[in-house]
Amino acid sequence: MSIPLSVESVSVGGVTVGSDLLGWLVLAAFLVGAVLDVARRRGVARYAYAGAWALFAAFWGVVAPHFLFTKASAIEGVLAIVAVPACLYTGYLLWNGREGLYTLSRAVLLMGVIYYPTQAIPAVREFLIELVADQTYWGIQLLGYNPEYTTGPEFGYHNMFVFSEFATYIVYACTGIGSIAIFAGLIAAVEAPIRRKLKSFALAVGIIWVLNWVRNVFVAIAAGKGWFLQDPVVDLAALAGVEATHASFWFAHNVLSQTGSVFALVGITWIVVRELPEMLGVLEEVLFVATGSEYDLESALDVEDPAVRADGGE
Repeated sequence: MSIPLSVESVSVGGVTVGSDLLGWLVLAAFLVGAVLDVARRRGVARYAYAGAWALFAAFWGVVAPHFLFTKASAIEGVLAIVAVPACLYTGYLLWNGREGLYTLSRAVLLMGVIYYPTQAIPAVREFLIELVADQTYWGIQLLGYNPEYTTGPEFGYHNMFVFSEFATYIVYACTGIGSIAIFAGLIAAVEAPIRRKLKSFALAVGIIWVLNWVRNVFVAIAAGKGWFLQDPVVDLAALAGVEATHASFWFAHNVLSQTGSVFALVGITWIVVRELPEMLGVLEEVLFVATGSEYDLESALDVEDPAVRADGGE
């Protein structure tokens, strides 16, 4: 229920840089690093990965204005800004030989492999968007509302809900594929028995899909019926550069739903690592990048070592 990132471009030094093109370049750079990694040319791979992270930093720098000013999303904007130095520091650590970040680098590649091709293939994109739109409309009707369900303004997809007060439509970002790609990449990148990987993936996807459905239904109704058009919210939206007519959508989507999504991702991560403790190694590397300190999450979270499980970790 927002403008798809892939159709945006921003001006950098007078040159228009499409974020989609830069995303593909980032993906290609990580692929080069992964190929060298698999070929056991790890000394060269670290330099390739370091370069990929530098490109990734550039990507977040390019899209940050879109999140901050076009989407008026403080959460996404701040995260994009923070990602710039975080990616640069990750590249620096790799350049200087921190091999624990190889797994995280492979995970980022796998996330991109899932996210970008599904977005780029029209038939897949249409299927996902209309599937989520159908389920969202069912949820809206389940709660006793009956907006017009019609063709949206982009690509001719059947994905728009028209209430008397306001209309919203489902876009690619509303499908939950971004969150699914994150967990799929992390799960696929670690070394663990395939059975536990598949179980962890099924858990993550199931939870994400249900929560995403709830979010879409909530945002559509809250925006369509103007649930948050009270003066304090309208005034707050105005500070973010949002028109009064869009204030309810902005508050439901950009404030409440996105804040909830952060907590949901943390909760899903906790559930997944209980089944797949091997993923803790990647999370420890993320924490090292963020804080500069080493962590033992297995002990801190009291997660059972799969090597000593009764089922042998299978």
